[in-house]
Amino acid sequence: MDCYFSRCSSLFYDKKYLEFLLEHYTQLNLPYSFPAALSFLASPILMEAEAFLCFNEDYETIGALGYIYGTGENQYEDTQVVQIQIVFLLEEYRRTRLFLQGLQYLTQYIAQLDREVREIRFWAPADNDLRKLCTKVAERKTTAESVFGEIDEYRASFQAWHSYAAKFRHETYF
Repeated sequence: MDCYFSRCSSLFYDKKYLEFLLEHYTQLNLPYSFPAALSFLASPILMEAEAFLCFNEDYETIGALGYIYGTGENQYEDTQVVQIQIVFLLEEYRRTRLFLQGLQYLTQYIAQLDREVREIRFWAPADNDLRKLCTKVAERKTTAESVFGEIDEYRASFQAWHSYAAKFRHETYF
């Protein structure tokens, strides 16, 4: 399975990123209203942050990842914090090494940037299977109630993520 990641660096890829996520919106199972979910999905493009796509060997989009710098509670001035907005892989590509490869790509990408990133944060639906996966790379800090169900907040140092990803067989992307 030859897959690769690409940063969205043009309007064409930004559009492809949003179209892919909207096409698979129901599969995302986001615990937010559609307007709130759309703002999270689009924020990596609108806030001059980072969005990435994953492609298979036939150049078909099979995944997306997006993050922003900073947090809402600090008016996005805490730019040493990366907040992941979305990670999504098509069902048939889950339970493979692709998630790990995406983590490796992400941490290598951030490491080569000319900016300090100290912490990575993300929110996920409060689900036991997701908790097992998420606690491999981050600590669950809190659980909040939303209109659409409970969500967990996870945090970890960037160095912890980078070290975790690097301990597995990997390619050098950057």
